[in-house]
Amino acid sequence: MLYAILCYAHEETVFAWSKEEEDAVMAKLIEVQTPYAEAGKLGPVGRLMPTTAATTVRKGREEPLVLDGPFAETKEVLLGFYTLEAETLEEAVAFSKKLSAVNPGSSSYEIRPFYVFHPGEMKHSETKT
Repeated sequence: MLYAILCYAHEETVFAWSKEEEDAVMAKLIEVQTPYAEAGKLGPVGRLMPTTAATTVRKGREEPLVLDGPFAETKEVLLGFYTLEAETLEEAVAFSKKLSAVNPGSSSYEIRPFYVFHPGEMKHSETKT
């Protein structure tokens, strides 16, 4: 099963790190990720820029509205994501626990199974292709 592991954080904390703090956290995260990447289980990983860089397209009465920012009504925001090919949910949880242990900026990791949809095809897959 392919899992999306969504990293939520207080962005004011994460984006206030010094270059040295950022480098130290990233080195620890890469150390956790490496065995999964080498085993071919880790797919794309992404880190999102701060919400101040976001644009939202919201359904309007006639035309969609284009707005600056996500207008999140929460202190935690989606900071980034991992994709992981795991045999079980427990394996995805174990990976998330390792990430959490070395990431002082994250407050939670949300794990969701997901399907990959291929443009132009009517089928989806549960595993990466």
